[in-house]
Amino acid sequence: MSAPAAYSAPALVVDHTALRDNLEAVRARVAPAELILVVKDDAYGQGLAPVVRTAIDAGVTSFGVSDLGTALAVRRLVGEGPRIIAWPAGASPLLGAAVDAAIDLGLGDAAQLEEVAAIAAARGATARVHLKVDTGLHRNGFRPEEWSPAVARARVHEEAGAIVIVGAWSHIAEASDAEDDAARALFDAALEQLAVAGCRIELRHLAASAAAFARPEFRYDAVRIGAFCYGVRSADGPRAAELGLRPVAALRGAVTAVGEDEVLVGIGSLDGVPSTLAGRVEVGTPEGPRALQRVDADTLAVARWPGAAVGDPVTVFGPGGQGERSATTLAEAIGTIGEEILLRVSPRIPRVHLPVGIDRSHRP
Repeated sequence: MSAPAAYSAPALVVDHTALRDNLEAVRARVAPAELILVVKDDAYGQGLAPVVRTAIDAGVTSFGVSDLGTALAVRRLVGEGPRIIAWPAGASPLLGAAVDAAIDLGLGDAAQLEEVAAIAAARGATARVHLKVDTGLHRNGFRPEEWSPAVARARVHEEAGAIVIVGAWSHIAEASDAEDDAARALFDAALEQLAVAGCRIELRHLAASAAAFARPEFRYDAVRIGAFCYGVRSADGPRAAELGLRPVAALRGAVTAVGEDEVLVGIGSLDGVPSTLAGRVEVGTPEGPRALQRVDADTLAVARWPGAAVGDPVTVFGPGGQGERSATTLAEAIGTIGEEILLRVSPRIPRVHLPVGIDRSHRP
């Protein structure tokens, strides 16, 4: 094998033209429901600040996160206008700051409801609250049998001025139409109980990417979409192009050494490439797809192509080379979901942001 020479360092390349186009496509698909862009986990590992700025420029006015630290970071980025919804699990020292910053709080726990109301009352503030009912996924939320007393207690706090109930929501499994229909029936029953209790909510939101695209009856007033906005399709679902989307991120490296039957690429399992992908998938090269033969700590071994040379670009997932090898394509090969592949990319891999108007999505 030839000796390593200078080569381009690996990078997660984030195409903001694709992001903007996806946001426009998603908003058109779910209208008149509002898009709540989910930017949890550092915008799915792609960089919170650049993603939020592109979203704001594209006209997005609502963001969803799973922790209060991220919610506060988004508020600092976007200012006072846009809505930010956070669904923190359990107690948090940041609840007071979140109330002060007008973060909408998704609450599905009695103790958390009491804590938020007490914090807001002590500050002379009014917390903005979305009550969550558990519709079967068991990802927190008030159980259906707990819902009526939870609503009654929330109304007590609302009448005292400590909270205002601005929304109702839930998570669904999106595993089958039958399961989702059952979840929707529970959600509708919960909404009826809110109306009977005298709640006048602004926002009802139930669906994420797949259900929001496929089933209009699940859209209500808003949908929380992360994966599809980043061009990450559902496992075993339609290709991104069939949905009118394109992958935003591409994980790329370069050839560091060339042997008789394989080349080495300067990226490996320590950078987040699952070792179980070896022998199961292809990667993109200047001469089209080639088999991924081995995943070592710092390198990938890829089947050699004619004329391979040190410095040649290789795309692990995302646009580049021939054919689609999205994060979900890799995920399907090892029985997981595209979001996991994307989120595994190590923080030590630089994120390279291509501004809107610079479209290199089809280069290897």
